[in-house]
Amino acid sequence: MANRFYEDKDFASAIRMYESILNRGVESADVHFNLANAYFKSGDLGHAVLYYSKARRLAPGDEDIAFNLEFAKQFSRVQMQGVQLNPIRSFFVDLVDTYELQRLAWIATAFFVLLLATLTVRFGLGHNSSPVRVLMVICAILLLAAGSLTTFKYRYDYLTRRAVIIADESPVYTGASEQSEIELRGAPGLIVEIASESGDFLNVLFENKRRGWIRKELVAPI
Repeated sequence: MANRFYEDKDFASAIRMYESILNRGVESADVHFNLANAYFKSGDLGHAVLYYSKARRLAPGDEDIAFNLEFAKQFSRVQMQGVQLNPIRSFFVDLVDTYELQRLAWIATAFFVLLLATLTVRFGLGHNSSPVRVLMVICAILLLAAGSLTTFKYRYDYLTRRAVIIADESPVYTGASEQSEIELRGAPGLIVEIASESGDFLNVLFENKRRGWIRKELVAPI
């Protein structure tokens, strides 16, 4: 039914139907993606970027989701790209961005099993040949690498709080008060990292290192 509304260009009804599906506890990249498309077609850039981002977290390797997300972000009237917050962190983000957490965890588990097998051959069966020792070292290194990437992916996707600005008028202040000076004016579709909160305000960090305080109701968590 939601897809039919979308095909008929009744985007408001499609949005209501897709949201009702999500409200029933369904976690689906396709539903988030379709909802984002409906919001984008209806002109709501903030919610479009929000649900594209949620879809990408569920299906990081989906090229259509990745393309639509980047395409939608280009329509924000304020652009914050240009400066990497941390080049090393950005490198690891790019490295794990297209992999699901579960896949990385399975890879790490596979290397752990291989390491146990080589340890059993080396110490349990007493085989001390060069190939066994080399394989044991390789498995240990690969396990360390895979485990580190899995941990990083988990921390980045689930422990780092991010949000999308959804309000048309979204002033960002120098302090947690509307009496503070305005640091900048945000725009729908901008993705921010939440550093802390105070009362009704969130301290947010933009992609270009600018930081400020914004009212909670002006953003939606990813």
